[in-house]
Amino acid sequence: MGLVPRLLHDFREIAPDVTVQVLEDRTIRLLPRVLSGRLDLALIRPSAAPSRRLELLFLLYETAVVAVPSSHELAQRTSVSIMDLVDQTLIVPERRSRPHSHDLTMRLFSERGLPAKVVHLADEKQTIVNLVAVGMGIAIVPRWASRLQVEGVSYIALDAPETDGLKKLPLAVAWTGSTRDSVRDAMIDLLRNKIDVYSRDA
Repeated sequence: MGLVPRLLHDFREIAPDVTVQVLEDRTIRLLPRVLSGRLDLALIRPSAAPSRRLELLFLLYETAVVAVPSSHELAQRTSVSIMDLVDQTLIVPERRSRPHSHDLTMRLFSERGLPAKVVHLADEKQTIVNLVAVGMGIAIVPRWASRLQVEGVSYIALDAPETDGLKKLPLAVAWTGSTRDSVRDAMIDLLRNKIDVYSRDA
């Protein structure tokens, strides 16, 4: 997630003696680790029914962009609409592992009465972008994925009204409310205080 590097940089400014260990994984695997105490907090895609033992703070919506092969006819465009993508083959995450990202792509098409031509399913963003690079299709991904330096991939803005929440991916921080930890709470306070700044580049 694009938020993490900036958050860690800012946290080091206020807590230079603290070592932060980062574990990258999917929401469905992170939350049990938070509940068991193995993780202090997690940045997640929030679900409709989180555990009652969890505290959840909504942070921001991440903007989606379109990843296309650099040789693709759309690669020179500055933005595209869903109508521009209706004939394109799509690479999407598997729903069981990344439901928000999967549903985002499918709804962007279905809400407009358009078919989504899914040809490949993949779990990880890096794998999806690599499949785009070799011409297997295009993908709708969070904007932070455009920082993955993969040769042969171009990223294009997704043209949709600002009121169209369908093109956004929610991000929240989760932790157990029954415990107190000064270091963890300092990071949560940092997120609360700087979320407006972080949201500008989401």
